[in-house]
Amino acid sequence: MLGLRTTTIRPTRARTAAAPAAREVVIPPGGCTGWHYHRVRLNAVVLAGTLTRVLHDHTVEVHRAGTAFVEPAGIRHIHLGHNLGSEPVVIHVTPALPAGTALTPFAIPAPAPAGITPAVCRAHAA
Repeated sequence: MLGLRTTTIRPTRARTAAAPAAREVVIPPGGCTGWHYHRVRLNAVVLAGTLTRVLHDHTVEVHRAGTAFVEPAGIRHIHLGHNLGSEPVVIHVTPALPAGTALTPFAIPAPAPAGITPAVCRAHAA
């Protein structure tokens, strides 16, 4: 016999000063974030456009509007994001932080991983 599944919709709690702050990142057409990493894990949702990410191990991930991804913490996870499309990429990013903790700086610049060619992101190849 099949069980009945239900979904409960809860009202959104009011945002307080203690809640970790989400950020909206906008990358214009042709724009690039540059090589960087984060001190904490980031949970991200692409709200508009198509984001192309190049990861530390040279893999490429493409995220379209409506998709989510996680950026792991630490210098071993250097990456960049760029917008190869014709509309801005808008990303909603929430850091995995204890309540009330500030994330400064948000992204830490880093040199490109070995073997990356300038074609990946001309302005941030080195």
